[in-house]
Amino acid sequence: MRMRKKPNLIPRMERCARMLIREPAQYRGKWHTLKPDAKGIWLEIGCGKGRFTAETAAQNPELLYIAIERVADAMVVAMERCEEKGLDNVFFVDGDAAYLRDYFQPDELERIFINFCDPWPSNRHARRRLTHEQFLILYRGILREGGQIHFKTDNRDLFEYSLFQFPKAGYTLSEVTRDLHGQGICGVMTDYEEKFHNQGMTINRCVGTKQHLDDEPVYIPSGVLTQQQQNED
Repeated sequence: MRMRKKPNLIPRMERCARMLIREPAQYRGKWHTLKPDAKGIWLEIGCGKGRFTAETAAQNPELLYIAIERVADAMVVAMERCEEKGLDNVFFVDGDAAYLRDYFQPDELERIFINFCDPWPSNRHARRRLTHEQFLILYRGILREGGQIHFKTDNRDLFEYSLFQFPKAGYTLSEVTRDLHGQGICGVMTDYEEKFHNQGMTINRCVGTKQHLDDEPVYIPSGVLTQQQQNED
């Protein structure tokens, strides 16, 4: 769904400029300089309007929280939410998940959140799904061993697909549920999540934990796939 253009976007972004990382590659291996006392770094891919971002960062002030979002009209709302809370442990990147290894060095992250990403339902677009095997391999390159990916979606087809992808990429699954809030609200919600829940839709969630592999799989960007590999997807 296309977001409405936010009025006064540029001045609103400028008022939150302290939170915006314009050149994330320059912080590769140096993210702790933003919060030297941080006990770990968590990353959220696609933070949207930032309800989950702000509340999770507020609940974990000892951690450094990085949120990536490509839609400026959504990110400015997320930044304003964090500014209103006076948070000093959360920063934002206008970037692409495909370049995460340019932004972070190996073993730099403890946790990644992927909430309600685009399901890309067409099979020919499968490699664009953020839980495709190749994306999960990409994340292995920045997660420490034992690091986790926390994944939530309302899309059952995407969820079942993802449960198959995690083990292929060297993650063990836990906390698998197809009705996260069935016994009451569980954890921090996103704006979309609350809307879906109120409409009676069930929320799917799982955690993938990075395991040691003797032969670390190689990440293959979609742009260099052979025709045979594309057909296999």
